[in-house]
Amino acid sequence: MQALIFADRLGRELEPLTDRTCAALLPVTGKPVLEHTLEALVVAGLREAVVVVSPFADELRAALGDGSRWGMRLDYVLTRGEEDPEAVVENGRSRLAGELFALRGDVLHGAALGEFLRLAGEASGPVVYGRVADAPVSLCLHRAGGRGGLEPLRWSATPVEMPPTWPVVELPGAALNRLESLRAYHQANLDAAAGRFPGLIVPGRQVALGLIMGLCSRVSPRSLRQGIAFVGGNCRVEASAEFYGEVVIANRVIVDRHVILRDSVVLSDTYIGELLDVQNAIVRGNQLIRVDTGAVLPVVETFLLADLLEVTLGSALAEPFNRLLGLLLLFLSLPLWPLALAAALTETSNNPLREIRLRGNRLEFDEFGARQRRVFVGREWATSIPLLRYLPRLLAVVSGDLRLVGAEPLTPEQADSRREDWERVGDQAPAGLIGPTQLTLPASAPREERLMSDVFYARQRSAGKDLRYLLQGVGALFTSRAWWPG
Repeated sequence: MQALIFADRLGRELEPLTDRTCAALLPVTGKPVLEHTLEALVVAGLREAVVVVSPFADELRAALGDGSRWGMRLDYVLTRGEEDPEAVVENGRSRLAGELFALRGDVLHGAALGEFLRLAGEASGPVVYGRVADAPVSLCLHRAGGRGGLEPLRWSATPVEMPPTWPVVELPGAALNRLESLRAYHQANLDAAAGRFPGLIVPGRQVALGLIMGLCSRVSPRSLRQGIAFVGGNCRVEASAEFYGEVVIANRVIVDRHVILRDSVVLSDTYIGELLDVQNAIVRGNQLIRVDTGAVLPVVETFLLADLLEVTLGSALAEPFNRLLGLLLLFLSLPLWPLALAAALTETSNNPLREIRLRGNRLEFDEFGARQRRVFVGREWATSIPLLRYLPRLLAVVSGDLRLVGAEPLTPEQADSRREDWERVGDQAPAGLIGPTQLTLPASAPREERLMSDVFYARQRSAGKDLRYLLQGVGALFTSRAWWPG
């Protein structure tokens, strides 16, 4: 017997999740939907399958290969997407032989495929259908020589129930999720993690009651405060993060400090910044998708949400590397500190080291429960020599309050004085020790000009530009501007 797997959905009903991949490759508990289907077929004893593909066909073939990973032999048929199954069978007749077990590979079944084949083998007729209770027909045994009968497998987000011409096998103990909406996809992940799909193979091992973790991941059992959680492979979850309800985290995800996740799904290659509270949502990269309303909220602040495929460690000078580099620069600058002290005492003998309050990059909650940048107390030498004056800000880089490269840090008064929306666009970039504003504009430049410079930097940031500003800052150490007041 040969399996005929339809994985040709265009996926409009699952946008924006299907703007980078097809519905069959969307992960459920860290594994593509189609992989769950192949595993269920292997359990049912099938070893040959023809996969009907359309959008992202090359990506799908690269992900599955020839099927040898599952001990199967896979072949592929390319279509225009959501075509009539009868036409697909006619066009691919040379690759199909004998009995066909036809099913959709872009919906989530449990492991009841073997039970269906057993019951269908006892029924007569050229076509036997299978369905889960209260769900449309999703399985079809198409016997040799049979014509017609595959219409129920054509994808439609709202399927029309057809009057059965041939026998229908009911599978009351099985589970099915058609993934016909974002809400359904969200629920499929939660159900899979909670074990509500009998026989579904969830990758990972149980490290605590209710907590399953994949390979090479780091998560503390204390993070699961209530409910069930699945954490995929190569994830890093800070010990202070908290999970409530049912939580699914796919592969290669970073969850920062004091994050709260409730009944949510986090897709692969996502960074969730500290203090973020996510409830009843799907998170993919820098997109927050509310399941209850369907609203898609793009988040531009990379310290809140980020796509790890786009925002690399190098492009943002990620936290540990940023601090380590700051520590190295602090060590190299030690010979300049006695010179800075002497210069400050020459100009101001009673208070050589001044304190200044600045908005940094760490987050905190205000009295109204809103997230905002934390204000920290920095220090400056009381000298007019720019290079020596800002030496103590290297301490803020080491502590994580500032980045080496970023927008000019503001005082709380300067931040509160901004009235126009465009003036706040600079907050999309982290506050830094050096940047285009600090390197190119004189200290006497108008405040509006400095804000505009930070706005342009925030909207055009990239790894290459940050590296260029860093090298430009090193070169500026040997110019007269760094040593000459004004």
